[in-house]
Amino acid sequence: MVDSGVGITVYSLTIAVSAMCKVGESVKARELMDEMVVKGVRLNANKHNALIDAHLKKSEFREVEVIRDLMKREGVSYNVVAYTLLIKFYSLLGKIKDAQKVFDKMLVKGIVADIYVYTSMISCNCKVGNLKRAFELFDELTERGLVSNVHTYGVLLNGVCKAGEMKVAEVLLSEMKSKGLDVNDVIINTLMDGYCKKGLMKEAHRIRSEMEAKGVMPDVYTFTCLVHGDCMAGRVDDAKKLFVEMPQTGFVRNVLSYTTMIAGLSKEGRSEEAFKLYDEMQKAAILPDDTLYSSLVGSLHSV
Repeated sequence: MVDSGVGITVYSLTIAVSAMCKVGESVKARELMDEMVVKGVRLNANKHNALIDAHLKKSEFREVEVIRDLMKREGVSYNVVAYTLLIKFYSLLGKIKDAQKVFDKMLVKGIVADIYVYTSMISCNCKVGNLKRAFELFDELTERGLVSNVHTYGVLLNGVCKAGEMKVAEVLLSEMKSKGLDVNDVIINTLMDGYCKKGLMKEAHRIRSEMEAKGVMPDVYTFTCLVHGDCMAGRVDDAKKLFVEMPQTGFVRNVLSYTTMIAGLSKEGRSEEAFKLYDEMQKAAILPDDTLYSSLVGSLHSV
């Protein structure tokens, strides 16, 4: 379009940059933007947003910093999407104070924070274990008339489950159900993982039963999570039954599934069974990792 001499509008440039980023051509998108700058085209936040989003998905944080600094030099005004992406950027880097500064600056400038901004901030605080602030934001968004969606509840649930606050997690789950929100497999697995890490396997298996009764089928992560929980609780035989059930239910075991089961058997000194599963892995062309080798060596010392 440019080489042919046909003029390119800001609108058409936005579409082109977004399309390139969606198919993973962020480098070409950046080159096109640089070319337009040289030609005197004034870029707005939307073009930069598409690039930042593409780089964040690839964890290319240095590139995000370059674009952020470029926007500052060019005096590009941030919109709500740009602020959301910047909050996400700082969250991924673990720079919670910087994320809060961006959030505060956004409000000072009179830009109304939407549910996506609040969800990003809640996620940000949950990652560092600041549940107090996460719940303050959760209450604040409700006071502002915003409606929490499945993703909002998901990040908050993830935070409380990681903190082992399972009673709080159950309250959040009840809220979701009362609001008619979709309790999907991600939500269920998060709750189940929380119970497994607390060693509350009765509750973890209850969640699985409720999940299946409502038509939400377990996945590989569900099985692996329960296998790990049962092994940690010393219920290796129960874990093995689940492991055997996986292919019968139509799921292909992955390296994490095998490693988890082998680690459980090794911990109990059941080296023969552990090595048998290792041989099975080899036949299935599943490459083991260092954790698996350590477990196998440990099983020999436990005999």
